[in-house]
Amino acid sequence: MYNLLSNVRIVEGASFIAAPYCALMLSQLGAEVIRFDPIGGGPDFHRWPITPEGNSLYWEGLNKGKKSVALNLSAPEGRDLAVALATAPGENGGIFVTNFPNTGFLSHERLSARRSDMLTARVMGKADGSSAVDYTVNCAVGLPFMTGPVEAPDVPVNHVLPAWDLLAGSTAAVALLAAIEHRRRSGLGQEIHMPLTDIAAATLGTLGQIAEVSLSGQDRPKGGNSLFGAFGRDFAAADGKRFMVVALTAKQWESLIKALDISFSIEKLEQKLDVSFKTDEGNRFRHKDQLDPIVASAIARLSSKEVASRFEASGVCFGPYRTLKEAVEDDPSFASANPVFSDVTHPSGRTYRTPGYPASFGAMERRPPTAAPMLGQHTQEVLSKVLSLPDYAISDLHDRGVVQIGCGQN
Repeated sequence: MYNLLSNVRIVEGASFIAAPYCALMLSQLGAEVIRFDPIGGGPDFHRWPITPEGNSLYWEGLNKGKKSVALNLSAPEGRDLAVALATAPGENGGIFVTNFPNTGFLSHERLSARRSDMLTARVMGKADGSSAVDYTVNCAVGLPFMTGPVEAPDVPVNHVLPAWDLLAGSTAAVALLAAIEHRRRSGLGQEIHMPLTDIAAATLGTLGQIAEVSLSGQDRPKGGNSLFGAFGRDFAAADGKRFMVVALTAKQWESLIKALDISFSIEKLEQKLDVSFKTDEGNRFRHKDQLDPIVASAIARLSSKEVASRFEASGVCFGPYRTLKEAVEDDPSFASANPVFSDVTHPSGRTYRTPGYPASFGAMERRPPTAAPMLGQHTQEVLSKVLSLPDYAISDLHDRGVVQIGCGQN
């Protein structure tokens, strides 16, 4: 964590990944993030992965370092408190991150009626406000038909990484920082809409894939584990362990040839095809069906240790295939000795390696990440400091079931 945004207060009313991830990024840069949830927890409070006791590791990960306020959002008074928190006075407040619908009690129109310079970052499924999540967006943009075995061209393969959620959250964080700066200069508030569908479309457009299919009139076929447009694929060593090998640049290509001692075979193939694999990465892709067997045969003669040793000595761009368990246990640089991570004890009672902000700022000292809150842990503190409610009023709200004071069970 860093202390770059220590003068910024953000209120989060959200669940699942994209909007909480946006607020998490800003929290790890030093912003005070106050998250409100329904008493008892929202729809993501028990989401997997979970501990054997049923505590959500997912919730702890996305909400570390935030403050938690628990409100009865089914009651008018609870909803009023949520609006009051989002629109609380102060030049560094009035910033709201949400994935609630753009109508209702948390609409930007209603918030800005309370505070004219209100900033609202709203992550949405679709631009028209209708429902969508990462996995329903991904299935509709063609990527599942580009991944998976070549032998099954009509069978879609879903991803396991919620890429559109993470991109939406990251983009929303950048957009919100820009809106904060714009407000600082102009005094103007605004609402930012961040639909997952637009994130997916814009990303595929930026990478040239929409132009590709528009100009060719054809979908890109499945390529298995082969990299599109350049040389790259998984190869098996003699002991069965697999490596992903990539050669995007001329230097990477030359390093691979040197490591495997296959220059004679490659030169012979170049002469046969009258092409240069060194100067044109496209040729490495066009003729991969003839290049792959040469590389595969050379790697298959070596043990995985020999492959890794040769590749490291020659500067080959490669990576071993391993499970997450293997990455955690066998590679200290991944988590155990990675300065991005620290040992943190969370509300589940479990202590585990926990990441902070992944970027490093050379002029700032990195601080260790802090634990996720217990549900409602900061209700009294926030209502007192942000809304200036006296203790007796907060106690009355608690007695009437409008708020939860103290720590709820995670």
